Amino acid sequence: MSLVTATDLSLSFGPRRLFDGAGFTVAPRDRVGLVGANGSGKSSLLRILAGEQSPDRGQLTWRRGARAGYLPQDVASLPDGPLVEVVLGAVPGRGALEGRLAATEAALAAASEAGEQMELSQALADLHGELDHFEEHYGRHRAERILEGLGFPTAALSRPVRTLSGGWRMRAALAGLLLADPDLLLLDEPTNHLDVPTLTWLDDFLRASTKALLLISHDREFLNRQIGRVLSLEPEGLRSWKGDHDDYRRQRAEEELQLQARARRVEARRAELQGFIDRFGAKNTKATQAKSKEKMLERLEVVQLREERATVRFRFPEAPRSGREVLRLEGVTKAFGDQVVYRGLDASIRRGERVAVIGPNGAGKSTLLKLCAGELAPDGGEVRPGHAVVAGYYAQHHFERGEHDEAGSRFGALDPARTILDTLWDLVPERGQAWVRGMAGAFLFSGDDVEKPIGVLSGGERARVALARILLVPANLLLLDEPTNHLDLDSSEALIEALAGYEGTMLFVSHNRSFLNRLATRTWEVRDGGIVDTPGNLDDWLYHQRQLAEAAAQGGAGTPAGGAEAAGAGANDRNRRRAEAEARNERYRREKPIREAIARLEARIAELEDAKKGAEQALADPALYQDFPRARPHLAALAEANEELPGLYEEWERKQGELEG
Repeated sequence: MSLVTATDLSLSFGPRRLFDGAGFTVAPRDRVGLVGANGSGKSSLLRILAGEQSPDRGQLTWRRGARAGYLPQDVASLPDGPLVEVVLGAVPGRGALEGRLAATEAALAAASEAGEQMELSQALADLHGELDHFEEHYGRHRAERILEGLGFPTAALSRPVRTLSGGWRMRAALAGLLLADPDLLLLDEPTNHLDVPTLTWLDDFLRASTKALLLISHDREFLNRQIGRVLSLEPEGLRSWKGDHDDYRRQRAEEELQLQARARRVEARRAELQGFIDRFGAKNTKATQAKSKEKMLERLEVVQLREERATVRFRFPEAPRSGREVLRLEGVTKAFGDQVVYRGLDASIRRGERVAVIGPNGAGKSTLLKLCAGELAPDGGEVRPGHAVVAGYYAQHHFERGEHDEAGSRFGALDPARTILDTLWDLVPERGQAWVRGMAGAFLFSGDDVEKPIGVLSGGERARVALARILLVPANLLLLDEPTNHLDLDSSEALIEALAGYEGTMLFVSHNRSFLNRLATRTWEVRDGGIVDTPGNLDDWLYHQRQLAEAAAQGGAGTPAGGAEAAGAGANDRNRRRAEAEARNERYRREKPIREAIARLEARIAELEDAKKGAEQALADPALYQDFPRARPHLAALAEANEELPGLYEEWERKQGELEG
């Protein structure tokens, strides 16, 4: 029997109809992905199943006793109290069971007759058995294990929930949901706000579960690993497909090809019949046949081709070529009060590299991007862009808070009072309105939509505006902080495809497995006030972690005491960090004179290029040639630049080659 059956569900907002006459079933152990464009009604459908929203028409039929648990994208509030107690309180029936236990104990204490005491004692024993079973499946030990798996340190388990940030409150709500273990999990973008280690834990936890799941996610890899069926909100209605998301896309494409082929055959037959009617309809000898052809024409099916769903489409413009070293961090330190985020950080990025930054929430990933973007000053050390580097920075705080012109920001946030058109046009005032509207249209803002103020847009729409901004000004270094958050799956995949063709350099933070595996060539794990650099993408990093874990397990196989194992592991970790630090220091000592020489060359090249540009602009004035004394210094500056620059360029390339070696 199905857990839930939906019949004839319809929902509209004003003139806009999200779905009409939708029907589906979810069986026990079903693993279903819910897909569709932003605004197609995915979250609304989950809220209907959770009982938080009513459809305009239709009904849900639940199996008796079936429980559903719902995690929205944004958790509005949670009960106050210590974290672990709030999570324990999320399990239905705990309070009632404890109340029955207390009432039975009180009744037993007040009972005076032997028969009544015997009956109450048996009831009390049964209740203790229920409580033991309850504690085994929904008790404190399991709650603590789930909380720790979701990234909460042991010290935070007694912390008041009201002190948690929005992202951590979402994790607390998810912990309560996983502990309650409902028959049907309704998860709306559960990977938002999760770091890579926590995402890996959640992935394993959900895959081990035998309960039914209805999942919305913009991470294609995560979705594929969890589901065996797809419900898609298409322009023609709610459809069901077997397989994962990749299977759905393939089947959808095959169906469209079959429809197109059938439509061509029908149109060819229609033309053939109409041709016969036109040619012979007026002839008496063929009149009967012509009438027969007319009836056949009327009976021909009308093949309805699928309406193509609008998706984001864009391509990153060709970026100006930068120097071989794009970014260097030397001895960077950064602290917020007593919390030291980075201490003596040394790192560099070379042209064409795509570096993924991963690590636990709060480790300093976004801080690293802010330091590299110049939006945050280091307490010590230096962040130095390379020669001819033009950066583009996408950060959620640029549009989530609705602020404008943050203090110290080189990039600026979105102004909620400005329209979409003005926000984009401000960056390219030399372009015509039609060109800017075309760029907005590529991000699904067409017609009067471009006149909407930023303040009324949804999170996904603001994210698309922020992405459009970094495309308007060609950059050869992209700094991206969780760029797929707030995007639907199709838009997320379109962004990945566009970035795959981008020829510049990237430094990005993401928890999206598809994004990390498709794009990263190096992985920086933020840890212990520094970074651990691993070649390859997320799968390569995970493989490396498994290898380290297996090596540690084999190394400690003969150790008799757990304490000795821990001490040995700690010593090995300290030795590893010391060796890495010594290697970094030796590399820095050898590279320093070369980098100083490159910096001097780049400063001189920039000086001469500025002088050359100024001279060329001045000499473009025909009036200057009537006054040779005024023209002479410009001619001299131009000649000096043209004579010296080729040698400097050659020397710069040679030094870059030394550094590469």
